[in-house]
Amino acid sequence: MTGETPRAADGGHGNGHGSSGSGSNANNISEIDVLAGLWEQAPFARLPPDAPNELRDFLEYIDNPKRVYSVHKASRRHNFQQLVQKFIVQLREGCGSDHCSTSSCFTCRKRIVGRAPIRRYNTTSARTLATYLATQDNAENGLCPGLRTPKGPPAALKILAFVPSPKPPLASPKGQVLSSHGNSPKGSPSRSGTPKASSSRSGSIDGSPGKARKLPSPAPDDHTQKASQRPGFTIVEEPTSKDHRSFAANVFATVAFKMLEWLTPASIEELSRRAQSFQGLLDTGSTTAVDDGQTPTPKSNQDVSAAYVEVEADGPLEYTGPIEGRQPEQEIERKEGNGKDGTKKDQHQLATSPAPRPGAKRRNSNTKVRTASGTKPKHQLSIDPFTSETLSEDPYSGLLKSPRANGCHSDRTSRGPKTTSSTLSRPISQLSSAGFFDDVRLEKMPPQRRTELRTKSGLAQLDGARSSESNGLKEPAVESGGSSSRSCSNASAHVGDPDSDQEDESQLPQTLSRLNPELVDFICDVIHQDHTAEKHLLEPPAIATSMTKLDERIGGRILRRNSRHGVARPGALRLEWKLFVEQTLFYVLSDPRLALRSFAKKGQLYDSQTLWYCMLRMTRVAPSLVFHSLWMAAASLFSPPKSLQSLRSPTSKLFPRHEESLSNAEAGRLVSICLHALIAAAPLLATVPQLTDMSRIRAHGLSLGSPSVATQPSHICLAYEDCFTNDLALRLARRLFAAIVARRYYDEINESRTIIDEDNEPDVLAPLFSQLDFLNLDPVYILDFSFPDRAIHEARVPILLLDWARAVMLTDWDGNPEVPGNGSFGGALALIEALHKRRHELLLADGQFRAEYFADRLDSVTMPAAWLSHDRTRERLHLLDFSFMFSPSALVSYFRAINFSRMSRAYEDSASLGEQMDEVSVRSTLDRRFKDVLTRRLKLASTKYLILEVRRKHIIQDAFDQLWRREERELLRPLKVRLGEASGELGFDSGGVSQEFFRLAAAELLNPDYGIFTVDSRTQMAWFVPGSMEPEWKLELAGLLVSLAVYNGLTLPITFPKALYRKLLGEPVTELHHIADGWVDLARGLTQLLEWDEKEGLVEDVICRTYQFSVTVYGEQITRNMLPPSTDSPKTSSYGATKDEPWPQFPQTAAQASATPAPQTGNASDDNAPLVTSANRGAYVEDYIRYLTSVSVEPQYSAFARGFHRCQHPKALSLLTPPLLQSIVEGVQEIDIAELKRYTRYVGWDVNHHTVRDFWSIVRKFDDETKRRLLEFVTASDRVPVGGMEKILFVLQKNGDDDTRLPTSYTCYGILLLPEYSDKETLKERLSYSLGNGYGFGFA
Repeated sequence: MTGETPRAADGGHGNGHGSSGSGSNANNISEIDVLAGLWEQAPFARLPPDAPNELRDFLEYIDNPKRVYSVHKASRRHNFQQLVQKFIVQLREGCGSDHCSTSSCFTCRKRIVGRAPIRRYNTTSARTLATYLATQDNAENGLCPGLRTPKGPPAALKILAFVPSPKPPLASPKGQVLSSHGNSPKGSPSRSGTPKASSSRSGSIDGSPGKARKLPSPAPDDHTQKASQRPGFTIVEEPTSKDHRSFAANVFATVAFKMLEWLTPASIEELSRRAQSFQGLLDTGSTTAVDDGQTPTPKSNQDVSAAYVEVEADGPLEYTGPIEGRQPEQEIERKEGNGKDGTKKDQHQLATSPAPRPGAKRRNSNTKVRTASGTKPKHQLSIDPFTSETLSEDPYSGLLKSPRANGCHSDRTSRGPKTTSSTLSRPISQLSSAGFFDDVRLEKMPPQRRTELRTKSGLAQLDGARSSESNGLKEPAVESGGSSSRSCSNASAHVGDPDSDQEDESQLPQTLSRLNPELVDFICDVIHQDHTAEKHLLEPPAIATSMTKLDERIGGRILRRNSRHGVARPGALRLEWKLFVEQTLFYVLSDPRLALRSFAKKGQLYDSQTLWYCMLRMTRVAPSLVFHSLWMAAASLFSPPKSLQSLRSPTSKLFPRHEESLSNAEAGRLVSICLHALIAAAPLLATVPQLTDMSRIRAHGLSLGSPSVATQPSHICLAYEDCFTNDLALRLARRLFAAIVARRYYDEINESRTIIDEDNEPDVLAPLFSQLDFLNLDPVYILDFSFPDRAIHEARVPILLLDWARAVMLTDWDGNPEVPGNGSFGGALALIEALHKRRHELLLADGQFRAEYFADRLDSVTMPAAWLSHDRTRERLHLLDFSFMFSPSALVSYFRAINFSRMSRAYEDSASLGEQMDEVSVRSTLDRRFKDVLTRRLKLASTKYLILEVRRKHIIQDAFDQLWRREERELLRPLKVRLGEASGELGFDSGGVSQEFFRLAAAELLNPDYGIFTVDSRTQMAWFVPGSMEPEWKLELAGLLVSLAVYNGLTLPITFPKALYRKLLGEPVTELHHIADGWVDLARGLTQLLEWDEKEGLVEDVICRTYQFSVTVYGEQITRNMLPPSTDSPKTSSYGATKDEPWPQFPQTAAQASATPAPQTGNASDDNAPLVTSANRGAYVEDYIRYLTSVSVEPQYSAFARGFHRCQHPKALSLLTPPLLQSIVEGVQEIDIAELKRYTRYVGWDVNHHTVRDFWSIVRKFDDETKRRLLEFVTASDRVPVGGMEKILFVLQKNGDDDTRLPTSYTCYGILLLPEYSDKETLKERLSYSLGNGYGFGFA
């Protein structure tokens, strides 16, 4: 932009709601202007002269300012500073819109409070909040759309005042003391007494040459030169009261944070105006201080130098004259290097100080800055974490920070002539970049220049990454000593040839075009050897490589720097290497194409451990740079694929910005690269148990271990805390997880289109799991690690992936069980769910997926009940949709809470109806007879309980008669059982009578004479009778009895194989371990068939099995040839029932027997049956399991499942796993007496009483059967409920001291009434008698 065109103070954003086109144009011009200024002043990375020649094959030039790391870092600081200023304006002044809805806008706050008084934020509070808001993800979304540019100067400048500077005495070279005011006498050429060097750069942004005019001038004395540069005034901060107890005042009221407002373009413009005004007053002899309220008109427009900030310990903040930003010894170097008197430098200075270049022109006069004309995308802004890590022990560390040194450097290109005075009266666009490079102040920025806006074709190259072919030009033929070590004379030779393209190319910044393991090792070793690595908290802080081992892995020559062994390198060369390495890491890792090309070979990613090793080395050198660069590359994951970029809505494009898109395979490889960087950030642990323990500690939301969770050394726990709380690593993880959801949304859109591509792209996580499949040969194995190293890495990767997903979830969780399905939280859940589906391949246990942090903070009663009404959508998920993250005890608690809420609702509905009936009966004028009829007909609906009256000798018959055709609302009410009351038993059912009823009912159901179950004599497992003669309604009512027991929280003395529970939960039964508990011998035989080695004989010759299924029922053997499952219909129906050829059923009546042939008459012949061979034995095992668990018992299982699901909510069952459902139905059969004693309560007894000690001594010696009888005698159940002994109510209560009394119990309350016996033998005799004859109920 021209010098006459002022730039908007808000940084180029459009004001208000209008003129979006002009706002976009100003936005682009602002960005172009900033990049132009930064390009001129940024330190350029060049290949150091001692680099090995092999690096030149990878060397590339950069002509895009956005790809230069120093420019990028400075522009981020600039954008952050601008964003903070906008938030301050928004917080303090507001937008002025009557309909503002931005909560942080002052206008919105004022509108909400109405006429109530509202207090405006002071400058410190506004700065505090603005800094916080600007550091959030997508911070620009928090800006008010109607925010306008403030008309007045920033409020932070009101505390600054201009006062005249004292006249310091200056010593002349001859020893004379000179008094200088800092202003040149009128009529002198300049304030320094020397002619001012003109630097009129008239070239445009596209690189048109400009002629620099150079005036001869004598070399001034250094003290005189300093005095001439010092302005005649000082800027001081007015004293203000400060609360030293305030956190905000002690942090955000410091100079560092005030500079965020003082160095914005608007502030600099105001300071420039006030400085010029005050300088005019000084020229006239006035000494009046100028603050914000005093801005007299200046008499001259004389230049004023910018201020350098000093903080004094005892006084207020002062702004003094310009200080060159160098140490005293560096000042001496500069003076001696520029002098012409032949003064020799000492040896120490010669090692680091460049040679003089008095005639050098400005750098890269012909370089073309290509910019974009499209709309500027929003930036992800945050506080810049990339602090320049300098060598505090190196006195020449300023050489890295100050690229303005006069003279020639080995890798530094030509610079423009330095002016002896500075100016503030130039466009704000050139001031905006000031201070973003270390020790580069306002006066060092380029002077006024015109900006030539290029066409779209020329501007497009500034945005986004270029392809690998156009990323830069290869270096031309290397001269002797390399292009980076040109002498001053060579550099000067090109000054007069501004049209030389070769010189322009040679002055561009350099970088490596790609990385590989060998290059990664080399550059990381260089940084570690030079001690220039970034200071960080990751453990271990450094990773040393074995160069011999690397040579054996790759087989190439070891890369070494060209220098004599043991000779220390000068500080400038070390910092030169640091600059080059940082530029390489940024250039490669921030470009998704270059990152994919660096860590892949022939389209395939490196193996997981090689990729992890590369990331491990880089994250220990520059973790902030690595994470930030990968975060930038991950932005390409959100670009829609090419197939979607062509979609258009009726009015506009669905995706307005055309960006370079990645396929799902490429996106998946990029996600894998970034995830391996996060994995590499974690501390290195030596064993898998340590990894598991640390994962368990993190899953509880703890920073340090505890005995109840896991214990690990505190230094390991703190190292984990430092890793998983790293802001940049968390930011990268959030972006990756959000990209997983976005890519899957794109896949859904693709699938919903009318024209579906034949080749469906893989899931975005497919490349990651392909890498984690360590038996897969697709990844390219580069490094040869040892077997123990690969074993620990195989466990490390999936565990740390879980830890990172949980870290993001725990950080972003707001305490609500309903969580967003998109964004980082939804992506973390998607990754955990994908890992859970592949847990067996990844060797992950179910317990490793648990996140007890959530369960500890969720309401275990109301939350599960609310989940029943939650509908899972793409935008809103519920934590209970991912039940594998909760422990079994928590899931059982949620399951029972759901049943309790349904039971309470049924009870309240019936109670409410009963109250309404009573009210109608009292107030109604109906006849008594009609009232009785109404009461009788509504009795069933108004009954609060499900009451069963059964006789002990007819348990099943009475239960079936009363449960037949009951409505669902009746079954859901609390169960009350009246057992044996007709025969004189008395019992109040508080749970014990119901438990006794289900125990007796289960025993009768399992009786082989009843005909619906068969019990294996060895395992005691009950299974359905294939082709049973019993009607299906019996099986349905049997399933209903089991469902009622589960619904009311009671266990059954019954044992079913796990295959039944898998089918009830809709899970397939296809593996041998699914049937191993119910059919032990069969599973062993089928395993032997699969593992048979044909070296000992052919399968068909030795094992001799036919492809048939046989079963013996009612003494008859039924045999059928096994057929593959039907493909015409779904494989499974409701409740897991299969759709296959029906199995023959035995007739249930004589009429059916005469009408249908017996099942055994259709047996298949063994002669025509195919044999099982080595080729089909796998299919044989699968088909045999299917016929055993599904085909042969399909009618019986379907009837049982219908009854079981009558009382169970499908969503509640989805919380359970097959083993968990089995423990709920059957309980736990193993009884631990030590655990029982631990949770026993005592009433009337002392725990050390001899009777109590004798009781536990006797019980401890009981066999398993007697232990179960004791538990049944006290609690009415011989099984331990799920959750263990702590869920049992077992009370030992004293009942007198008579030896003739027998022990009795209250089964409803779990109380054992134990008298005090005189000796141990009497206690044992009475207790054994009671346990062997306990029968019936009565009131005590």
